[in-house]
Amino acid sequence: MVVRRRNAPRPHRFSESPLLQLALPSWRSRMAGLVLLGLFAVLVGRAFYLQVVNNEFLQDQGESRYLRDLEVSASRGKILDRHGDLLAISTPMQSIWAIPVDAGKLEPMQVKQLAQLLEMDVKELNRRLASDRNFVYLQRQVPPETAARIAALKLPGIHQSKEFRRFYPAGEMVAHIVGFTGVDDKGLEGVELAFQSDLMGRAGRRSVIRDRRGQIVEDVGGMKPPQDGKDIRLALDSKLQYIAFSAIKEAVAEHQARAAGAVVLDAKTGEILALANWPSYNPNNRASLKGPQLRNRAVTDSFEPGSTLKPFTAALALERGKFRFDSMIDCAPGRITIGTATISDAHPHGLLSVAQVIQKSSNVGTVKMASTFSPREMWEMFDALGFGTPPALGFPGEVGGRLRPWKNWRPIEQATMSYGHGISVSLIQLARAYLVFARDGDLIPLSLLTVAEPLPRGIQIFSPETAREIRTMLEMAAGPGGTAPLAQVPGYRVGGKTGTAHKLEGGVYARKYVASFVGIAPMSDPRFVVAVMVDEPSAGKYYGGTVAGPVFSRIAGGVLRTMGIAPDAPSVQVAADSRKEGVL
Repeated sequence: MVVRRRNAPRPHRFSESPLLQLALPSWRSRMAGLVLLGLFAVLVGRAFYLQVVNNEFLQDQGESRYLRDLEVSASRGKILDRHGDLLAISTPMQSIWAIPVDAGKLEPMQVKQLAQLLEMDVKELNRRLASDRNFVYLQRQVPPETAARIAALKLPGIHQSKEFRRFYPAGEMVAHIVGFTGVDDKGLEGVELAFQSDLMGRAGRRSVIRDRRGQIVEDVGGMKPPQDGKDIRLALDSKLQYIAFSAIKEAVAEHQARAAGAVVLDAKTGEILALANWPSYNPNNRASLKGPQLRNRAVTDSFEPGSTLKPFTAALALERGKFRFDSMIDCAPGRITIGTATISDAHPHGLLSVAQVIQKSSNVGTVKMASTFSPREMWEMFDALGFGTPPALGFPGEVGGRLRPWKNWRPIEQATMSYGHGISVSLIQLARAYLVFARDGDLIPLSLLTVAEPLPRGIQIFSPETAREIRTMLEMAAGPGGTAPLAQVPGYRVGGKTGTAHKLEGGVYARKYVASFVGIAPMSDPRFVVAVMVDEPSAGKYYGGTVAGPVFSRIAGGVLRTMGIAPDAPSVQVAADSRKEGVL
């Protein structure tokens, strides 16, 4: 039994400890309460702002986790020739892509199977699947049958989407005029690039909900359907294109030339019926493509046209009344000196009429006609013909050639330009300029597309009488006694002018040549202008009459027969003794 003493001190409870009896000022407790209340009010206000006043932010953040706008591809428009034959068409393909974080669950055997179907190296496939990105393409434009086999594997993280691949049925024959598209179906060359905005169309939109694996759960909202691109119908005639392409390809092989080009124009409408270059390429398979193969030489390359410009000098002489068709010019002794330079004829001549100057391709006679003009008169004629200005067809890399301002011309430069030296043009420019002779002296624009009625009206460069007289001279040049008897077409009257020019390399004329011929057919009612250029023939022949003339004959003959043009002359057998090596 415990006995407590009566006078012993009473023990304190813990809650009654003196240490806990320290009193705080009343204002501090109120301040703490107000701060806590204020913070609570801020939180309530922020919640109200986000959920009521500005709830779009949270809504957008939520939707960004699951809502996707998918692009629905539009089919690129077709490219057709004038008869509706397909030159370019889009075929449906599949792109194979992956979400790397999900595809990381693939087993080694599955990766190997996928690599085999995609024809990829396993290491390269593993490298792409190890990417830290949310999305990675494995391969674009996969054929549908291959894509179906990949889908059958049901591989996690591997997905597909529809796209299109461009196919070119005519292959290398029309490669330079049609061009091609890139992997994203955008035009990179030729008509594909020139008419990109019309061909591409507009992609549609589709809103969907996706889970974290990328699988579509459901469609939400409305769908904006795609607008397919417009079809483009070219003025090109596939049959005539084949004739021109085959002819220049054979010419390059026969003369061991560097390259060649040909253009066929409709003299009535200005339509480009054929435009061919060699070397060419297959736009369906560009794996081993080299730079020179891509060049649309008829449009992007300029060269000195040589004697093909002499008819324009003669036309100006007739138009200004300085000379007549039968005016005589003394070309003896076959050379003329201007300053310190001497200009010579390949074959000396004596007295020649203006018509014979063109028929025999006399440099001396042409220079004497040009000497009666002011530099400004010649420049204005060349400028009106389109020389020095790109043809504005829309092709990438179009050149305007070289036509120096007339104020800077020296007498020797005016003399050489009269017969096609010291000036440069593209083949398409030269072909267009000859339209003034095929027509009644007026020049019309060229067109890649078919031309509907009414036919275009041109700018009058020469009078109809001058154009008719020059046509007679061109027919003489392509006939017996002219520089291009090998350009004749049996059964048809044709005319044209040869050109043989040295090439400039580093500002110096090299022993390399460009052989050319521009002609008109048939002469009784001109329908077509055919221009041919052969670059650096090296098999022993290099004159325009012996190299380019026969190519013109083959192309013009094929065009006339294919188009059903009735013969306008008896069949002509070219005499063996007219096959001269010394023609210009």
